[in-house]
Amino acid sequence: MKQTTRSGAHFLLQALVDHGIEYLFGNLGTDHAPLIEELARWRTEGRTAPKILLCPHENTAVHMAGGYAAATGRGQAVMVHVDAGTANASMGLHNLFRARLPALLMAGRAPFSSEGELPGGRDTYVHFVQEPFDQGSLVRPYVKWEYTLYSGAVASEVVARACAVMRSDPAGPAYLILPREVLAAECDSAGVRRFPPARYAPVPHRGADPAAIRAVAERLLAAREPLLVTAYSGRQAITPPLVDRLARLAGIRVCEFNTVYLNIPRDSPCFAGYQPAPYAQTTDFGLLVDVDVPWVPKTTRPNPEAFWVQMDLDAIKRELPMWPFATDLRLEGDSARMLEQLIEAVEALATPEFRTRAAQRVERMKAEHAEQEKAAAARAADPGKPGCLNPHHVCAALGRRLDPADVVLNEAIRNALAVFEQMPRRHPGSLVGVPGGGLGFSGGMALGYKLAHPGRRVVHVVGDGSFHFCNPSSLYATAQQHRLPIFTVVLDNGGWAAVKESTLRMYPEGLARQQGAYHSVLAPQIDFSQMVAAAGGHGERLTDPGEVDAAIDRCLAALDAGRSALLHVAIGAH
Repeated sequence: MKQTTRSGAHFLLQALVDHGIEYLFGNLGTDHAPLIEELARWRTEGRTAPKILLCPHENTAVHMAGGYAAATGRGQAVMVHVDAGTANASMGLHNLFRARLPALLMAGRAPFSSEGELPGGRDTYVHFVQEPFDQGSLVRPYVKWEYTLYSGAVASEVVARACAVMRSDPAGPAYLILPREVLAAECDSAGVRRFPPARYAPVPHRGADPAAIRAVAERLLAAREPLLVTAYSGRQAITPPLVDRLARLAGIRVCEFNTVYLNIPRDSPCFAGYQPAPYAQTTDFGLLVDVDVPWVPKTTRPNPEAFWVQMDLDAIKRELPMWPFATDLRLEGDSARMLEQLIEAVEALATPEFRTRAAQRVERMKAEHAEQEKAAAARAADPGKPGCLNPHHVCAALGRRLDPADVVLNEAIRNALAVFEQMPRRHPGSLVGVPGGGLGFSGGMALGYKLAHPGRRVVHVVGDGSFHFCNPSSLYATAQQHRLPIFTVVLDNGGWAAVKESTLRMYPEGLARQQGAYHSVLAPQIDFSQMVAAAGGHGERLTDPGEVDAAIDRCLAALDAGRSALLHVAIGAH
């Protein structure tokens, strides 16, 4: 006899499958018993469910989902344990939210029945203490949508809505609470509707009004010193070549500030580095393309006579309470499409005189670019001394050994410029920077990238402080369990250099400086290489400048053999 009722867990799983959820990055608890049972039933019935990738800590799970979404454009689901797991996941959601990456965070809710009235009711101590008054408040600032599943009968509609919202531009996380009784309750299959993705699709941004694009092109053609500033336009692989093409066509200097993705190939003559402030002071026409903070206003005085155009996935910065950057024209939409439109308009309007002026600017920038590369090479020439290696030298040695398609995640914080300058990337999607303010994002993101691109090397470079936040034991346990080897480079300066530098910026002659007391030193004798070794990986501590090349080669050999590797580099006390 055909089964006519199914559990809420069944309908939830079916909805996830229907809406393209391939993976559940999970850290499970007692609230997930109905799902575990339903997955077992699906196996006996030969059904294909989303694959569960267990992670010992929620920080790993959320960032792994973020890395996969960044690498593929396909947002996945994360399963965590009631309020406790939600709290652990909140830092990861902050980073995904700022990076505009889609993910569906699903958390159980402690059972609400106590006397056996309903299947799935309270049956252990923690079920009483894991129910807060407002569980969603733990992540509400970092999600686009939140809801509670009240019945399995509406699971398809709820998941359809969650996926449509999280995948619509600008993308971001969604949050769904799953009471245990609801997952356990049986529903009549005959009364359950399906909500197909094709009819409940996300809404992507498009291009801009052609008249507005033409106005931008006319301004650009009249400019003498045009400048483009970007941070995350490279989230789409088609965009970096477009930025480069527009820059070469119109003679535009391109800078990145707080790089989130590779936005222009580093060998482009128009790429001018990571500090737009000097150029903002002299430009007469500026383009802000997908950038949240183009410069620090306290230390930058842009030309007040310049005309600024903003092309952005999120032009109003709706999730930032204040945004003090003046622009004369704001265009919200898909930056790739708007850049294509602008290139077409410039090509149509360009005069021979304009093309000559633009080519002259490109030649001038080519010479400047060569000088920048020469200066970067000079910074890398000195290997340092024992116990105090030069991070530029180490990063340059690693950069020479990477293939163009290998992925570099930069969470080196105070040494971020060493990574950017000495490991120049050209391939779209091969560079990821810090999107938000939550440290510890790069480890899990690296695993997500490796899952999406198993044939590429994935390297994340961290400071010792940010490495602590990566939850290393969870990170390498996950890498080992799911056979996702990654390479970690820890640039260890013995503590929070950012804390010390912030104090000195505010109080350059203060008491903290006089006393040399910044409360920023962290476990100076710790050996991070042992952490990866505990999970079967290869770890080395590097203190001798003469061993840089050999140590990197050994780590890469282990990585290529399928083992995670960690290089703990002593770069001296901050």
